[in-house]
Amino acid sequence: MNHRKFTGALRGGLALAIAVGMASQAQAYELYADDDTHLNADILAVYGLMNSRKNYDGTAGGSSWREGFIKYGVSGDQGLAGSGTAYGALNWVSSGTWGDGDAGGNSDGSERTTKIEDAYLGWRSADMFPVLGQDGVDLSFGRQVVKLGRGFLINDDGLNLGKGPADGALNRGGAYYLAARHAFDRTAVVRIGGEEGLHGSAVWLKSDNRAQAETELAAGTLDYTGKAGTLGLTWVHGIDVAEEWASPAQTLREDLDVYSLRGEGDAGIENANFAFEYAWQDLDTGSETAWYAEAGYTFADLAWSPNLTYRYTRYSESWDPLFTGLSTGYGTWFQGEVAGNYAGPFNSNTAIHHLGFKVNPLPNLTLGALYFDFNTLQQRDALNLDARELDVFAEWVVNDNLIISPLIGLYQPKKDASNGGNQVGGNGTNVYSQLVVIVPF
Repeated sequence: MNHRKFTGALRGGLALAIAVGMASQAQAYELYADDDTHLNADILAVYGLMNSRKNYDGTAGGSSWREGFIKYGVSGDQGLAGSGTAYGALNWVSSGTWGDGDAGGNSDGSERTTKIEDAYLGWRSADMFPVLGQDGVDLSFGRQVVKLGRGFLINDDGLNLGKGPADGALNRGGAYYLAARHAFDRTAVVRIGGEEGLHGSAVWLKSDNRAQAETELAAGTLDYTGKAGTLGLTWVHGIDVAEEWASPAQTLREDLDVYSLRGEGDAGIENANFAFEYAWQDLDTGSETAWYAEAGYTFADLAWSPNLTYRYTRYSESWDPLFTGLSTGYGTWFQGEVAGNYAGPFNSNTAIHHLGFKVNPLPNLTLGALYFDFNTLQQRDALNLDARELDVFAEWVVNDNLIISPLIGLYQPKKDASNGGNQVGGNGTNVYSQLVVIVPF
């Protein structure tokens, strides 16, 4: 196994626009409905064309490739005559990559597979426990997505490596960038208290993702949500990893403890948004920390309602990014479309300044520009991944069944592969382009 290549691939691969998340969660075709029963057909197709003029896997030239997946199945819920509501889903995903494979060498263009994605059952309490609010108890188990807070620690199991790393042993079947698969293999989740006031959760999950060393974790959250926002605590405990697939850093997940304090909301300021999280990991080798602070404001009285956001993020030298992933759109938490997916840094040993700007010239059209400044913290035994990146994108919701998102990224590293970096062919500006088409039903 090429360990340098593997660790880079481990932390990339999930940076699809928020439109995909909206589509996958909200779109379904109603098959049957009455007062107590709902049965839906779930269908989502996503296709992307990508091109990078430079590579980051040691090969010269650039890469052009295509990715796609179709998610399909059924979901529904059933009222239980005053005893809450049962719900569940069963979905498959068929995915593939074509062409050269991606610029980071995580796929080679020959990946194809079809597997079950979602397979879970759950129960919500409806109004059975008034003191806990509507659906104040929510129990679920099976194969499903689990997210804690804004996804800084645990967002999903969305890392989708192809046949590039480890001679193909970590292959999940294509669509590395689009991240076709998100669900944890086995989960049990208890949520208590709804979404207002004091509420919390207890979680057990196990990954079947070899790139995540098939990690098994327990976690808990405790939150308070009021008018000004949410303050929360998160605890994560590592139970087990598959030694066969674990990198040296991943072997430390056994008996790992992670604690975080987080918050988000408008703090009572109209049109403002704030968020932060401070997390620390207790490892056998010592302690690691990661944190971010973010502030944004929407100028609602101006034409196109421009939104400006600044965020600073810092990951210590050996921080384990765990199951972070796409949270609220481009740049969370894979920061920079080139850096976060192909070149690095990959959510460790780095400090990142980020400035984002978005406008809405039409209700169904968002235009945005995202700037990132990456600074490697410790360069003694690591690649120098100091760089700057500018991503310009659009999110166009054409109608209920078509979303189009083009993006152009300009990435310039301080170093190249000849003097301590990893961009092949000099440290000049790489032009990266992509077009993602989402078809939800």
